[in-house]
This record gives sequence, structure tokens and C-alpha cells, in this order.
Amino acid sequence: MLVGKSRIPKQLLSIKAGLRNYDHASRPVEEDLSREDKQLLQSIRLKTNQLNVNNVTRTKAYLDFYQSQPEIHWAFLGHMVSRNGGWNMTDLRGEFLSVLMNEQTKEDFFAFLERGNWLIFQDAYPQFLVYEESVKRNQNLFYLLPYFHVSIFMEVIWNHFWEERDAYLLTVALIINEQSYLDKRIVQNPFYEKKVLQTFEFVVQDLLSFNQILFPYIENGHPSEKAALTGLTLHHFGSLHERIMLGKRLYFLLYHDGKLFEKIYRWAVNHPHTGSRKDFWPDIFNDIYGGIPGRAFTRRLQSCQLRRGSTRLYSPRLEHAWKNVSHSEAEEGDWFEHWRVIEYLVDIKQPIIERGFDEYCETLGKLELAAIAKTAIFT
Repeated sequence: MLVGKSRIPKQLLSIKAGLRNYDHASRPVEEDLSREDKQLLQSIRLKTNQLNVNNVTRTKAYLDFYQSQPEIHWAFLGHMVSRNGGWNMTDLRGEFLSVLMNEQTKEDFFAFLERGNWLIFQDAYPQFLVYEESVKRNQNLFYLLPYFHVSIFMEVIWNHFWEERDAYLLTVALIINEQSYLDKRIVQNPFYEKKVLQTFEFVVQDLLSFNQILFPYIENGHPSEKAALTGLTLHHFGSLHERIMLGKRLYFLLYHDGKLFEKIYRWAVNHPHTGSRKDFWPDIFNDIYGGIPGRAFTRRLQSCQLRRGSTRLYSPRLEHAWKNVSHSEAEEGDWFEHWRVIEYLVDIKQPIIERGFDEYCETLGKLELAAIAKTAIFT
């Protein structure tokens, strides 16, 4: 794990005790709950389903919740990461990947991204609504979390947060929870493992940019200004440990500098998410296709700038790229097995090498060259 043989920090001892002593037998069946509790469960399920329609509705819901409950840091982190998920979805129908992938591969990759985005929302958002109602009533309602199939890990964590108000600990716990929740349902799912994770396209992930998480921001405060980018890249998607550590680094990147956070937050509020990369670079991307079908690609980019006279790169809005998906119920089962997972909650300072802008520019250049090569061969 992370802290080796050293002792668990004192502030985590109550969480350790809560996880070890959790009483599975004390929870009544849903039919035996009070009328008020059953109505709340129904209301939360309805609202979650209404907002869990596609990447755009989920991403907006995270931001809306954060604006009403800013002490829940993960809501804004989730908003920004979900934006990246939407950009990856529309890239599949965009300028370059649309010619580099066949249709079946694009559909498989979209299914992978969409299912993960849907799963996280249907797990995380009910937790937020239970917290919101707890605040309204000034009453701990986290005993209701198991009725949404939320891990006992998070029930213990929310109880701890209710008493201690430790935003860092709650955020990292949510990172652990969501990545662990996805691990067996997506990463270790035989279908996605064969169709996505083991494909050549995913192996060359540096080319495809699926693991680049970008946080746009406005440096000088002018909404029309081209967004600057900060961000990080994950190189071992199949590793649960690496995904959790990336989440912790992204959280640090987002919140360690108050001035940078305000710039990212202001950009997010002023630029509603559409799924198109035009949201952050309208000088390079357009959500309307401006090319000529069948024509071979030529160089249009130079150092993340369009060459003079070049048309912008096509990056569609999500609604124009993909239809909404009807999902099957989430797979049952609690990922939590051992209390030692709380070692991830220890705040270990690690140096962060931020290359969001440079790496994304490199990715765009590689994609353009690959598209030029392919169209030159087949045109």
C-alpha cells in the first residue's frame, strides 16, 4: 500500500474502527423504513435518473451541485473530469479519429466511456442528494446510502465527514470509491477488456489522448480569450492504484493554488459544457464540419495554432455525435473488502509535473499526421 509498516494516522483510526465494526445486520429492509424515508429514496432515485441522461446532463449536474454545496470538492473535480469524458466521446466523431477508427471500434469506445460516466453518476449523485437533505434537516441521513447500493466504505466516510468536515479526506475517499467501483464493472469487464482495453488503439493511448485530463482556464479574465490549459496524463489505465493516485494529483492540481482554482472555476461557469472542444479553443475547433468529404488531409496545425487560411478542426457537440443510451442496471456488489484501503487517505505530498498544454499539443500533432498518412494512402 502507501504507508508501509508505519502506523495509521490518528485521524483515520475512527474510520478504521467504523469499517471493521460495520454492522450489516442492523439495516432494515426498505419496506420497513418510515414513510418519510421511503419518499426521500423515491425522490432521489427520480432526480438521479432524470439527470443521468448523457454526459452533458451529468456534467452540468455536478457543477450545479457544487455551486450549492461548495464544501463538497469532489463535485467540481467530477465536473471537470466529466467534461474530459465528453470531449473524448465526441473526438470519436471528430476530425481525426473519425478516419483513424472504423465504425465498430468507435461504437465500442463510446460504449466504454458512456458506461463508465453513467455508472459513476448513478453511484455518486445519490450520495450528494442524501448529504444535501441532511444539511436541510440538520440530521444525519447517511443510513439511507445502502438503499442506493453505495459502498459501506462511503457510509463510514460520510458519517466521519458529518462530524469532522474534512473536505480533503472526503474528496480522496470519493476518488477511491469511484475508481474501485468502476474497476470490476468496466476495467475488468471481459467485454470492454477485449473490445477496448486490449485493442491496438488503446495500447497507443498517448496518440489517442483518452487519458489526458485537461483543466482549461482564462489567464487574464477575458471570456473571449483563448483558454490556457493545465492537466495530467495517466499512462496505465488498467491499474487501479495509478487511477487513484492520478485522482489525488488532479485534486491537488485543482485546489492547491486558490488563484488557479478561481480561474478554472470561472471558466467552467462561463462556458457551459457541450462536449465539443470548441468550448475551450474556438479558434482551433468548430462544432460545424467545414471540410470537404473525401479530400485528403493537409497540415493545418503548427504549434497548436491554425495555419493561415486553414479551416478549423471539427469537434461536434455531444448531441450531434451520439444518441442517448438506455443502460442496464448497475452490477451489484460492494467493492470494499479490507480497511487498509484507507491508507490512500494519507496525504502524501508528491511532486506534480504538469504538462497539460504541451502534451495535448503533441497529441493533436500526432493525430493530424496519422490522419494525413491514412487519407493519403486511401484517397
